[in-house]
Amino acid sequence: MKDAVYQVITDRVMALLQQGTIPWHKPWRGGDMLPQNLVSRKPYRGVNVFMLHAMAYESPFWLTFKQAKEMGGNVRKGEHACPVVFWKWLGVDESEAAGKRPVPMLRYYSVFNVAQCDGVTAPATEGTDHEHSPIETAEQIVAAMPKRPEIRHGLDRAFYSPAADSVGMPSPERFETPENYYSVLFHELTHSTGHESRLNRKGVSGSESAGFGSQSYSKEELVAEMGAAFLCGRAGIVERTIDNSAAYVASWLERLKDDARLIVLAAAQAQKAADFILGASEREEAAQ
Repeated sequence: MKDAVYQVITDRVMALLQQGTIPWHKPWRGGDMLPQNLVSRKPYRGVNVFMLHAMAYESPFWLTFKQAKEMGGNVRKGEHACPVVFWKWLGVDESEAAGKRPVPMLRYYSVFNVAQCDGVTAPATEGTDHEHSPIETAEQIVAAMPKRPEIRHGLDRAFYSPAADSVGMPSPERFETPENYYSVLFHELTHSTGHESRLNRKGVSGSESAGFGSQSYSKEELVAEMGAAFLCGRAGIVERTIDNSAAYVASWLERLKDDARLIVLAAAQAQKAADFILGASEREEAAQ
């Protein structure tokens, strides 16, 4: 039954690819406000903008540990701060006649995103979130995954970090539909199966982690999206996600035109990854 689902998904993806690339879009909304202090509402400037954006939180609001306390909240234990730099002008004595000369000195302080805090309320940003209605079959797949990595929500992008062995996701309400949310989550969980503690797949594990744009990276993206399509098939939501998956796969195949075997090899690894997430690999080992 499971293999039949995989074949149906593969056939559908291939058929859609033959029709041409379908425009694919990011199925969640991100905030477009610049990072700013929650209390003063002053936007951060210069290199601070890049450093705070790199933390990948969807909320643009940041505050210090002290400010969180003063607002009646607190920073959750174990959360890491981001440094924010600023120039402070100091008066340096030149001479009795010249007086003090202003000299800039670079200083920094640490801030936390509101998503790292409890008891701190931030204004809503950019539009209205969609209501998220959990899909039971998809939730069961996620909950039953063996050796599941930590899943962190409230970020402005979806990603898997091999170093931290964790999945980052935007909040479910940011997605256009619940089906899109689970499709993206399945994509990142498929990536996580490549970790050395799971399937140890080249392009993900250890020193073999692939750089963006490389052949291994492109192949890994195919594996992740086809794995997500297989899992969507098991969850019964493939009809509402297959077009996006096919277009995403096509965008990566475009980079790999010289490798005729790629789709077949990627599909095989995607099936193995989906089996792992569904617990099939552990059940087979136990039977043996």
